[in-house]
Amino acid sequence: MSVQSKHGGALSEEEFEKFTLYLQASNNREDDQTRAHILGFMAEGIRIAPGAIVRPHDKAAIHEQVYIGLQAYINGDVTLHSHVLIGPHVSIVASNHQYSPQDDRFSARSDEVKGRVIIQQGAWLTSGVVVTPGCTLGRCCLICANSVVTGDVPDYAIFAGTPARQIGHIDRETGDYHWR
Repeated sequence: MSVQSKHGGALSEEEFEKFTLYLQASNNREDDQTRAHILGFMAEGIRIAPGAIVRPHDKAAIHEQVYIGLQAYINGDVTLHSHVLIGPHVSIVASNHQYSPQDDRFSARSDEVKGRVIIQQGAWLTSGVVVTPGCTLGRCCLICANSVVTGDVPDYAIFAGTPARQIGHIDRETGDYHWR
């Protein structure tokens, strides 16, 4: 059953106008928290910005005080621990498609256990970051804009690039950034 059928059919012109405005102009704490609750995320303080598609295997795997930015895409066995910040246009996908020599195409899903993505408490993924399957990002790490994370990231590390490499770290005691 389609979402439209399940929830009353086509939108009226007035409903469509309100819906469009809501999606385009409602990136604020109250609307983002309401959006998270409508989508079934019940941990305290979860905020989901307009246009984000958030489909983890387990909604409880998105912990409290998580922010998911505009047009972000999260899919599969993804865990976001508390106080994680996901910037706009970030893509986090667990698992992958595999090439099948028998079928000569990409079809089967990869090992979902090996494809799991875990993002530890306090991490910040800035705009346009891509996290590939099988990565664990450490506590309070910072991933710079448009980076592609292809492996694990240590706690308090600063990563940038494609593929992302460590370019610095955050001093846990002072909060200072130290660059390589």
